[in-house]
Amino acid sequence: MYSTLQRIFIGLFFIALIASCANRGSPSGGEKDTEPPIILKSEPENFSTNFTGDEIKIYFDEYVKIKDLRRQLIISPPMDTEPTIIPMGGASKYISIKINDTLKSNTTYAFNFGESIVDNNEENPYPYYRYVFSTGETIDSLSVTGYVEDALLEKPDEYITVMLYEVDSSYSDSLVFKEKPRYVTNTLDSLTTFRIDNIKAGTYKLLALKDKNSNFIFDQKNDKIAFKNEFVTIPSDTSHRLTLFKEELNFKAFSTKQDGEYRIMFPYEGNYKTMKIELLGDKPEGFEHRITKDKQADTLYYWYKPKIEIDTVLFEITNEKYVDTVKHRFRALETDSLTIRAVNSGTLNFDQDFSLDGNIPFVKIDKSKISLIKKDSSSADFEVEYDSLLNKYTFPVEKEEGQSYVFTMLPETFEDFYGGVNKDTLNFSFRTKMKSEFGNLRVQLRNAEYPLIVQLVNNNGVVIYERYTTGNPVVDFRDVAPRKYALRVIYDTNANGKYDTGNYLLGIQPERVSYAPSEDVEEIRASFDFVIDFTLLD
Repeated sequence: MYSTLQRIFIGLFFIALIASCANRGSPSGGEKDTEPPIILKSEPENFSTNFTGDEIKIYFDEYVKIKDLRRQLIISPPMDTEPTIIPMGGASKYISIKINDTLKSNTTYAFNFGESIVDNNEENPYPYYRYVFSTGETIDSLSVTGYVEDALLEKPDEYITVMLYEVDSSYSDSLVFKEKPRYVTNTLDSLTTFRIDNIKAGTYKLLALKDKNSNFIFDQKNDKIAFKNEFVTIPSDTSHRLTLFKEELNFKAFSTKQDGEYRIMFPYEGNYKTMKIELLGDKPEGFEHRITKDKQADTLYYWYKPKIEIDTVLFEITNEKYVDTVKHRFRALETDSLTIRAVNSGTLNFDQDFSLDGNIPFVKIDKSKISLIKKDSSSADFEVEYDSLLNKYTFPVEKEEGQSYVFTMLPETFEDFYGGVNKDTLNFSFRTKMKSEFGNLRVQLRNAEYPLIVQLVNNNGVVIYERYTTGNPVVDFRDVAPRKYALRVIYDTNANGKYDTGNYLLGIQPERVSYAPSEDVEEIRASFDFVIDFTLLD
């Protein structure tokens, strides 16, 4: 017989042994599940014909959930009323699609789930599941393929919507502004390529949108668009290229607002450069006005003198074919006094000039009251240029490397539209770096068709340096700040010195842009000279 102490010892031994066995395989819980869920069946079966129901159920071998459905799910053709899909926010062994729209007759529908169906535990996605049915006797089986590029950016946006509009007796190019397409897909599974399946034979308009609000309707203000000029005939084995671009907004003027005692705001959208503002009716004796532009906002400011004594006036706004009349009611506001600030100061690159702007339009500058002194107390020459629309003075200087400069502007150097002047002495300083702190880049263009705009841009496509050539294949960028750039060339087809975007309704494609291969563009380093051979494709 065992003693009490021995029984206690034996009991503790067996408890420890059991615990050890129980814990031996438990820390990892076994190998991690990396397999996607498996579809067991669907009701009705996938690729069913003569579909008349209003609900579809897809059964899986494990619990699944829906993830990022709004972004991932594409229904083609789009439905006016979205279906109800469950589970949403939970997990289930089946997915239910409740159809809330009236289905078109003799039409093949496709639900493209992307990677939105995932298992409940590890979120392994079921890859690009498509459920297809037809309300007619056959499943349409034709397809169209292609790729999307961006007109200006080296890489296109993600999640581009690609659409087909059926060209029949009711078709017009304006449908993209008001109706959903016949077929739709997106570039969900790729940055560039697309494929629209289950299309019936016919003639179509092929378009693509960077559809910001996911409504399959072109919103000129927010969306990019791409289109084929010619109609697409299906069946075809052609792979189509679509170039996305942002249209220039159609011009539109908005309600005015009194923004100062003698200043009226004129907000707009579109191209302001040919915008004209005219005060209608009688004007006070000696009436004058000036127009300036806001530095950031799409707004013009109308400055006037003397005071207009009536409460309400009419302005006519014109811009090429645009004509509108707006009513403006005056409000009593305080008078501004002239303030002047430096637009750019501190360290300036050799291609930059020091500039000043004011809060009230300038009318005069007295150059004799301005001095520019270098760090050795010697004077430097400068020029004066004025931009009336931006109300900005620029002071070109023949800059020296490693130099510092101080502008001194005495009282009454500047006079504004209302006779105000700067009452105090103004001092502004800037400096330059050494040339050795910059790099130089020579671009050798091959197979070029002129004129060309050659640009160095940052990762977001923002232009940092630009050169224009009408025939010289050698383009030099001197004193370039060290960093990594992308090199692109714009084919200036109309020789106007700037990039021109496209216009869908006018059937105009954007001007062509080519990027040099990124591996050919070395990072610019200080004190180094670089040469790039850029062969342009036909």
